[in-house]
Amino acid sequence: MTPAGGPPPVPTDRPRRPRLHPLDQVAIGLALAGLGAVLTGLLPRADAAATLHRVLPLLLFLGAVVVLAELTAVAGVFDVLATRLAIAARGSFAALFLLCVGFAALTTIALNLDTTAVLLTPVMIALARKLGTAPGPLAMTTVWLANTASLLLPVSNLTNLLAADRVDLAPAAYAARMALPQLAAIGVTMAGLWFWYWRRGRRDADRFTPPAPHRPADRLLFGTAVAGCLLLVVGILAGVEIGVAAAVAAGLVVLGFAVRSRRTLRPALLPWRLLVFVTGLFLVVQTLGRHGLDDVVSVLLGEAGGTVGALRAGGTGALLANLVNNLPAYLAGEAVLPPGDETRLLALLIGTNVGPLAVPWASLATLLWYERCRAAGVTVPLGRFVATSAVVAVLATLAAVLALLVAG
Repeated sequence: MTPAGGPPPVPTDRPRRPRLHPLDQVAIGLALAGLGAVLTGLLPRADAAATLHRVLPLLLFLGAVVVLAELTAVAGVFDVLATRLAIAARGSFAALFLLCVGFAALTTIALNLDTTAVLLTPVMIALARKLGTAPGPLAMTTVWLANTASLLLPVSNLTNLLAADRVDLAPAAYAARMALPQLAAIGVTMAGLWFWYWRRGRRDADRFTPPAPHRPADRLLFGTAVAGCLLLVVGILAGVEIGVAAAVAAGLVVLGFAVRSRRTLRPALLPWRLLVFVTGLFLVVQTLGRHGLDDVVSVLLGEAGGTVGALRAGGTGALLANLVNNLPAYLAGEAVLPPGDETRLLALLIGTNVGPLAVPWASLATLLWYERCRAAGVTVPLGRFVATSAVVAVLATLAAVLALLVAG
């Protein structure tokens, strides 16, 4: 209140302009840097066009699978799966640990690590909330296994798809060669998860009470979302291009929501940040490759073969993945390795698949996982995440490369 005839009140709080999230700023910065490289001639337009042509299916996949995940969560599919996992564990955290590890590993192997990050992360977070326990152990299970369980099949990781022609192995032969490295990587990951996140003293209680089964609010939307996810699985296993499979599956679910819950469909469902980030990242890394990065990578890889060469290739892949992202890291290493050097190429692939754990931008799966956690209101303590993930990245990469050498 002010005295009569006094001066009008002066507003003290001005409306604040919305600030971009740091990841938004990084994505926009990378896109502008990539565009600038093309406009200035640092990256020839023909090379940029070839890069965009190669990355287009990846962008289509990312956009479609994130929309699919968002709508699947709204339909209640994740809540249903979460309660069934908890019921199957019968109150035992050890049984729940094994079930979650198996679920995450099989999802990554059969589908794709990015699908695991998008579709399974909400399952784990919902499961933790159903049990009234901290979501950290379950969320970390998802992100670690989304990366370290992505070696076995060409479809398990987008880097595998990029490498398929270069490795020149049929899917069965590829799986046979990577089976032992895959087991080694999962074993190290399980040990790290149990020691740092799941063992007694790291959780709230010794046992938990299984929740009642969850019933979705709209059974038709629930069935449509399940059908969309199954369609994605079948499409990928049948060899349909992953971007097309994801787009068709997402289109089915979007159609269901357009009929039953149109208000749910909004522009914010599209992950523009990730799409801009990936596009800019590929252009920037390709530009750097033309102006010295390829030489640096060649020095890191060296010319030695055998055990030393394989270990250097795996270590280089892991290092570059945590510096720039695993997809361009693989491409940078592939560009300087001789075409017939299969062992070092697979060791590089191990480094770029298993190693990108230490920082959120090291792989698209980790970025997608970070997005899912943020959307669900789960805070990720970066200090603990980086410290524990870096140790697992080093040990799992080392174990998988040595297993590759043992398998021959």
